[in-house]
Amino acid sequence: MLIDVNPKLPMRNKNKTREFYIDMLGFQELGNHDFEGYLMVQRDNIQIHFFQYNDLDPELNYGQVYIRVNDLETEYKSMLNGNVTIHPNGQLDIKPWGQKEFSILDPDNNLLTFGQPIV
Repeated sequence: MLIDVNPKLPMRNKNKTREFYIDMLGFQELGNHDFEGYLMVQRDNIQIHFFQYNDLDPELNYGQVYIRVNDLETEYKSMLNGNVTIHPNGQLDIKPWGQKEFSILDPDNNLLTFGQPIV
């Protein structure tokens, strides 16, 4: 039985990644030990892990995570109020596959898409 998934995404600068996810998105750092080249953050039931990739070219990075939420409108407004940049092609929209979604990019161009089923 599968019970959880924790995506692992590349990062170039641990401090910038930490600041973005904690200060901008409201995540908390996991663990009580600072692992070299590795970062774990959590918000509610979502964990995202990051590994150091110094030679990452952000323009060639295709890291992506789809995060389901139960109140997308509130999440979207919170991002806007926190000055989080919404992806130019990821404005809040209803998609043909039955989801309402929006997307942002982190400092390394990892795409985070937030979605909620249309009911």
